[in-house]
Amino acid sequence: STILLKMVNDLKPDYIISTNDLPKPTHRHLAYEDYKGTREKSDDELAHQLGRAKDVFTAFGIPTYEAEGYEADDVIGTIVEKTKRKKNLEVIIASGDMDTLQLVQEDRVKVYTMRKGLTDTVLYDEDAVQERFGFHSDLLPDYKGLRGDPSDNIPGIPGVGEKTATQLIQAFGTLEDIYTAVKKGDEVLLEKGIKPRIINLLKEHQEGAEFSKKLAIIHRDAP
Repeated sequence: STILLKMVNDLKPDYIISTNDLPKPTHRHLAYEDYKGTREKSDDELAHQLGRAKDVFTAFGIPTYEAEGYEADDVIGTIVEKTKRKKNLEVIIASGDMDTLQLVQEDRVKVYTMRKGLTDTVLYDEDAVQERFGFHSDLLPDYKGLRGDPSDNIPGIPGVGEKTATQLIQAFGTLEDIYTAVKKGDEVLLEKGIKPRIINLLKEHQEGAEFSKKLAIIHRDAP
């Protein structure tokens, strides 16, 4: 409730919607059994609070959208896709989930999130994403394809961390572009400062990297 009131006060939105996860497995769980497998089960008290959150939204007249087989992020992505071209409409996603940064688009779609506590907030536009990661927002799934994501148990390439993933993306672009370079021969990667150990890891784990990217992409076609 406090976050909702702060968001309304800070952003003064004309419209608000909320999205919700459903308890059933999503398309990611069906594709990868261990998706989010490292997370502890939510305790009963939190589950009760999440249920009450819906009551708060109802009291404020805020509609909640959800779709079976999709996560809340996918529903957000779908709503962004449907509204991002509306003239004179600025879309702001308020979320603690940094996966939503891949939806940022210049000044039309931004992400409002909290760094520490309730008072330290940040509004990510394209420049802010670029400053934090060193590349464009739509390359974040490629980044996770390389580095993985421990919070969602997305494997990525073992042995490739933040620094190397960033270096590869800055040098070549998308995961597909990186593997195009791999096919051309080691020299192409060596010229960009990629170490032989990393080149071998890329070759060894191509299928895992591509699968990890697929898991990381927010869907924009929820019903």
